[in-house]
Amino acid sequence: MSEITIPHVEPPYPFEAYAHVVEPLTEEDGGGYLITFPDLPGCMSDGETETEAVLNARDAFSAWMSARAHIGKPIPKPTRHGESAEPVRLMQRLPRSLHANLVARAKAEGTSLNTLVTMLLAEGLGKREHRA
Repeated sequence: MSEITIPHVEPPYPFEAYAHVVEPLTEEDGGGYLITFPDLPGCMSDGETETEAVLNARDAFSAWMSARAHIGKPIPKPTRHGESAEPVRLMQRLPRSLHANLVARAKAEGTSLNTLVTMLLAEGLGKREHRA
């Protein structure tokens, strides 16, 4: 069996720009942690600890980027983090009293209603994830 050498390619977006998911592996799967990238199909790695999984993922990321460029396929833009992620519009109906409270709070904090609602949603998600 012959070995193929693929030249290293500098990725257009850094490792940190891509969302990654670190999950514990079951004992049946060998234990440790698995790391995957939702934006990069097939790019994954693992490690005994979360830290080791992330370190190994850097190598997997570099190899995935180089192989993708080598075969002439486009490299996906990061969609979950970083400047290239485009915001989405969310429309939500609110009771008038809740809207009035939000408007008053945004004014008191010297920010826009949009920024306040985004901050409150992020805080709520963070608290919920922390409990899980």
